[in-house]
Amino acid sequence: MSLSDRRTLLLSFAAVPFALGCGFSPAYAPGGSGQALRGQVRVADPVRPRDFDFVAQMEARLGRPTAPRFDLSYRISTSERGAARVAGLGETRVTLFGTVSYELTDRATDTQVTEGSLRNFTNFSTTDTQLATRRAEENAEARLMRILADQVVARLIAALAE
Repeated sequence: MSLSDRRTLLLSFAAVPFALGCGFSPAYAPGGSGQALRGQVRVADPVRPRDFDFVAQMEARLGRPTAPRFDLSYRISTSERGAARVAGLGETRVTLFGTVSYELTDRATDTQVTEGSLRNFTNFSTTDTQLATRRAEENAEARLMRILADQVVARLIAALAE
């Protein structure tokens, strides 16, 4: 065993007491807050096409509700802004911004468990054909909805862990 391997081994053993005493517990471990949400959250029905991507990602992360304990309502808004411009071509890169406001409610007591608002963004490139540009925009919007859904899930898990 080389000297650097020995040092790595010794340092890893020294770090064990710190990791055990930090209060960290895996969210998806049995009894963890991630498991407590699995199949327990009924996300409000999608209305617009982008909502379908958001709800699909929420269900992919939390599972489809079987006997929901919580209701999740949400509002999504998006806007876009040119990020790059070429003379004679116009905008060649567009930034798509998204905001989701959410509220998790306990179905049994009708009380709010947590709420919040999150923002993120993604980009897409334009081309000289409308169809390719539209497809790139749709793809960026779908990616943005997945990003926002992942952020909401992380916040819900954190809220239930407290």
